[in-house]
Amino acid sequence: MIDWFTLAPETESAIRMGVFLSLLVAFAAWEALAPARARTLGRILRWTGNIGVLAVGSLLARLVVPLMPVAAASLAAERGWGMFHAVDLAVWVEAVICFIALDCLIYWQHRLMHAAPLLWRLHRMHHADLEFDVTTGLRFHPFEIVLSLAIKIVAVIALGAPALAVLAFEVVLNATSMFTHINVRLPAALDQALRRHIVTPCMHRVHHSVVRAEHDSNFGFNLSWWDRLFGSYRAEAAGGADNLVIGLKDFRDPKQLRLDRMLMQPFRSRQPM
Repeated sequence: MIDWFTLAPETESAIRMGVFLSLLVAFAAWEALAPARARTLGRILRWTGNIGVLAVGSLLARLVVPLMPVAAASLAAERGWGMFHAVDLAVWVEAVICFIALDCLIYWQHRLMHAAPLLWRLHRMHHADLEFDVTTGLRFHPFEIVLSLAIKIVAVIALGAPALAVLAFEVVLNATSMFTHINVRLPAALDQALRRHIVTPCMHRVHHSVVRAEHDSNFGFNLSWWDRLFGSYRAEAAGGADNLVIGLKDFRDPKQLRLDRMLMQPFRSRQPM
């Protein structure tokens, strides 16, 4: 019988790493075969920085955060912590509530990262990428990764969420972070059908526009419901998809794509002249 509430760390790591590597390779191949936008920068500089910052963030998280969200769910189950341990609900209902609640939380966390100046300094490194591809979905400052983990851990314990449901959410979140950033163009009819419920690459590409009003929209990671519900949905960039400029006005020098400069970016007002 499956234990929904506890999960061995080695099982979690194997599942997450297997799905991550498989999708990274598949999405990169898809981009190579059918890119939506022409590549103007070499892969080596961008990919070294983007994958490197993910490695640094993962290492920092392991050193600083005492337990990951799935482990926090297992601990909450052992101690009887959280809302789900005080009510009698079917496990599948708890799993659905868990997924929707965590996804809504990530939406508001993302929106706050844009609204609060100090948090924007951390998050803007994600937006300073000069191109938009699968590795952009890995490009988050290590301090932002640690902060995001802390928020999720608190939410998971407060919910008393089943460990398997948390693992499913984490796997889907990592997968959609890559999917929504892939440099491909879905058929228009398919894109419109999908974005009624989930975030598509075309929808999320608007969020990476150099125009402030456009990158302050489409905050969703998985479900597109939140942008529509809370008034942050934007169907398309003002100039159209083909004229959309990716990145930030203050960070246009390709040298800023180096790993060392990416890590130091939150401590600078703009790129050095």
